[in-house]
Amino acid sequence: MKLHQDSSGALNTVTAYGADYVEINLQRHTGSILVMPQTPVVAWPVSSFDALGAEHFAMLIAPAPEVVIFGSGQKLRFPHPRLTAALAAKRIGVETMDFKAACRTYNILMAEGRKVAAALLIES
Repeated sequence: MKLHQDSSGALNTVTAYGADYVEINLQRHTGSILVMPQTPVVAWPVSSFDALGAEHFAMLIAPAPEVVIFGSGQKLRFPHPRLTAALAAKRIGVETMDFKAACRTYNILMAEGRKVAAALLIES
């Protein structure tokens, strides 16, 4: 799906996505990524839902977003609470949704000026 790019300055915006990719500011990514509005996009070293570990979510502690939008892949799947416990301990919320809904929700929250992060799982 192509999304229209808003001229919201230098903010990282999801501009398109499909079953095996996401575009951030028109740059295509075919692996899992972490996205925040004002920081560089980071490769997220996880290739499947079953390979998720607490260390993957811990990568989001230092940037300290208000909320993490977890795009769990093509299907809605919830991570075990032990995987996100470190985020909860820091009062960082985690919302889980399928990949496409996560892309759309990230854009909405980012456009509202929220301190949001998207953890987008692209399974290989």
